[in-house]
Amino acid sequence: MTGTLINTATILLGGTVGLFFGARLPARARQTVVAGLGLFTAAIGLQMFFKAENAIVVLLSLLFGGLLGEWARIEMRLEHLGAWLEARFAQGAQEDGGSRFVRGFLTASLLFCVGPMTILGAIQDGLTGDYSLLAIKAVLDGFAALAFASTLGVGVLFSVLVVLTYQGSISLAAAQLQTVLTPAMMNAMTSAGGLILLGLAVSSLLEIKPIRSGNLLPALVIAPLLVPWFTR
Repeated sequence: MTGTLINTATILLGGTVGLFFGARLPARARQTVVAGLGLFTAAIGLQMFFKAENAIVVLLSLLFGGLLGEWARIEMRLEHLGAWLEARFAQGAQEDGGSRFVRGFLTASLLFCVGPMTILGAIQDGLTGDYSLLAIKAVLDGFAALAFASTLGVGVLFSVLVVLTYQGSISLAAAQLQTVLTPAMMNAMTSAGGLILLGLAVSSLLEIKPIRSGNLLPALVIAPLLVPWFTR
């Protein structure tokens, strides 16, 4: 839960700064900061991958996980869910006269909760207590909250309630798996997660090449399941 608490704190801080000073931060400064975070995220992803005890396990988990994710269209479904929720609630808010607050709350909640880094970071935090991924996400969310709050208002700050509930629940659920997963299984999961994180950095933060990283998420489940077979 440590990473989630840090994440909520940065959203509150960024959102508060955005309410009062957001318009004064140049777009070029935000772009440079995001690029720096992208490079750092890529380095963290590689560091996680190097924990692999058997690279073949990680490779197979990504291959089978990617096929399963493409079949299930995980990333597309997440995008459609976000678009459906935003359209539905924004329309209802306009009818009730509270569009700006609800739109800010909904847009920020979706951005901060729907994405592979949220799931990766929360699982790692719950399993190992390592909140480095959520710390990176916290910085990104803080800058995003600053930008959103400057245009959408105080509703952005209330998105921390959704982040705390959703992200914290994943971490608490992952913590229950500690008695089931062996160190080798956790290393395999961490290594697969590192490559997914590298894909996120390349596609979303550095904008080098589009990669549907969300469709690789099943690899986090497949990787630890493959470990006993290769151990035998």
